[in-house]
Amino acid sequence: MRWVVFRSSEEMIGGAADAFARRAAEACADRGSCLIALSGGATPQPLYRLLANPREPWFGRIPWKKMHVLWADERCVPPDHEQSNYRAAYDTMLHRVPIPTENVHRIRGEAPPGDAGVEYEQQLRSLAALRGDRNRLPIDLAILGVGLDGHTASLFPNHPALLEDRRWIRDVTVPARPPRRITLTFPLLNQANHVLFLAAGRTKREILERIRNGEDLPAARIAPAQGEVTWYVDSEATNA
Repeated sequence: MRWVVFRSSEEMIGGAADAFARRAAEACADRGSCLIALSGGATPQPLYRLLANPREPWFGRIPWKKMHVLWADERCVPPDHEQSNYRAAYDTMLHRVPIPTENVHRIRGEAPPGDAGVEYEQQLRSLAALRGDRNRLPIDLAILGVGLDGHTASLFPNHPALLEDRRWIRDVTVPARPPRRITLTFPLLNQANHVLFLAAGRTKREILERIRNGEDLPAARIAPAQGEVTWYVDSEATNA
């Protein structure tokens, strides 16, 4: 686990854009495509807007037509709902960049949660099979956040989904709004080649300190055996 502290949230987002573009280019050069997992929440939205801006240097460095996009989690709402993680990414980035429609792997939050979870697992297993192994789908870059309670994606403290050791996707009921969600689980997230956590603001100081002190929180359990985990944080989040 590596920590990088930026002077401001703006510098942190610029650093994340550089990491995104670099990992995307490397994955496409090595494997012919790049698989990115996006998160919802407020923190990554400036990153998505920055990447989609053709006037910024990162836009031209990303091989958009070779990108595949999936989601770390989704709220059980329709795709046009204001709380939809898909809508947040679509509004800020996806409709502005030339990613092929078939490469956008949306979780159907409008479907019954159990059906949506099974369907998404089948979709990702099929994608894995196309890549050579139905049982392995190493995400090239997962962009994650952390909640004040230490949750990441929709993996919350003390939830039964933390014990999942086989399925890649779970439908869960969590202590947040909206409570019904679909989430990637540790068996898939811990196959990732690179995981980039973003955390900004003084409200994140306490939880980041707990993670750095080794507390057993969901975000701290993201530890790919063959991948890297990097935390990008601003100075306010670390009191640096």
